[in-house]
Amino acid sequence: MSNSTLKHKQTMERRDVLKLLGLGTIAAATGAVVSAPAMATPESAAKLISTLSGTSSYKSGKISLKMPDIAENGATVPLTVRVDSPMTADNYVKSIHVAADKNPNPEVASFHLTLASGKAEVSTRMRLSKTQNVVAVAVMNDGSVHRVSRLVKVTIGGCGG
Repeated sequence: MSNSTLKHKQTMERRDVLKLLGLGTIAAATGAVVSAPAMATPESAAKLISTLSGTSSYKSGKISLKMPDIAENGATVPLTVRVDSPMTADNYVKSIHVAADKNPNPEVASFHLTLASGKAEVSTRMRLSKTQNVVAVAVMNDGSVHRVSRLVKVTIGGCGG
C-alpha cells in the first residue's frame, strides 16, 4: 500500500468516527428536547413529604405558610413558613420541607434548623409552573409533624410555560 493510500484510509476512518460522534450528539440533543419533563402529582408530592418527614400522619396548627393567593408571575413566588415554637432544648423545629404538586419536580426546598436558628421561620422564592397546591411540613424534635397547604393561582410565567 502506498503512503498516499494509507493517509487516505486513515482520513476516511477519522471522518467516519467524527460523523458517528456528530450523529450521537444530535440524537442525544433531540431526545432531550423532544421528551417532556414528567410533572409532579398530588400523590408524588405527598409521597415526597412523607419520605422527608418520616410519617404520613400530620397535625394541623403550629405552622403557617405565607404566600400570595394569586401569583402574577410564576417565575418568582415568595413564600414564608413560620412555626410556633420557642426553639428551646425541649421544643424546637428540626426541619421544614416544602413541596409543590404540579411542578416538574415536587421538591421545592428543605431547611434544617437547630437551636442556634433562634426562630422557626424560613423565607425563599420558588417557581410555580401553574396553579397548584404548595405544601409545607415542620418536623419537631418530639417526632410530631405539622402540615399546612395553600392553593396558589399562577396567571403568567412559571417554569412550565
